[in-house]
Amino acid sequence: MALPDYLESSAKDFARQLTASTSTPINTGTFTGRSFVAGEDPLQSQAINLATQGIGGYQPFLTQAQTLTGPGAGTGAGSIASFMSPYQGSVIDETLRQYDQSRAGGMQDIGQQAYTSGAFGGGRQGALEGQYMADTAQGRAGIVAQMNQQAFQNAQAQRAQAFQNQFALSNFQRSGLAGDVASLGNLGAFRQGLNQQQLQADADAARTGAYEPQQRLQQYGGGLGQLAGFASPPPAPTGGASPFATGLSTAAGIAGLFGKLYG
Repeated sequence: MALPDYLESSAKDFARQLTASTSTPINTGTFTGRSFVAGEDPLQSQAINLATQGIGGYQPFLTQAQTLTGPGAGTGAGSIASFMSPYQGSVIDETLRQYDQSRAGGMQDIGQQAYTSGAFGGGRQGALEGQYMADTAQGRAGIVAQMNQQAFQNAQAQRAQAFQNQFALSNFQRSGLAGDVASLGNLGAFRQGLNQQQLQADADAARTGAYEPQQRLQQYGGGLGQLAGFASPPPAPTGGASPFATGLSTAAGIAGLFGKLYG
């Protein structure tokens, strides 16, 4: 069956357009390439810089904590002595001064009692005063020992608390840094995702524009094929097939049209 005369001009026009279309490559650079990949968001860069600068920031606290371990002997940094109150000696001296005043008053009482009983200056008074002085001297030494022991225990407790504080600061620094880095990174990733969606929309629009001539040619050739009775209507393009590939499929489907036109 010969090609109808009223289709011959259109068929030649279609053939000319198809030849031009297949000989001209599509510029895929308009919708592909790195320009359509979202770059690193500023918040992500900030998170990376913060993490890099903060690495090891907790180490000074751990180093300080290490000086607070061990027996704490000596007088250097981290020793128990370094936590002793600088006013400890003054406090002890004042306590002993008051004690000695009370002690002197006790000696006076012994003398007064001896005088009242008519034994003033006698051997009994001397024995009582000697025993009193020995007892109060022992008590005086006990006061000093007790105050020093209490000061030592307080210094030990302060040193242990300082260790806990330094260790807690190191953990706080690490956890705080990790939290800040994670927050910045998550926000940056969210904004990067939004940017990628916009770039993808631009790429899709550019791809549609690049294949638009092939889509029109597809419709053109499909219509000619149906009019000539040589091809069935082309299937609708699917998401996985490019318009150009679909257009070529349509052109192949109307090969009989060319056969009638040129054969």
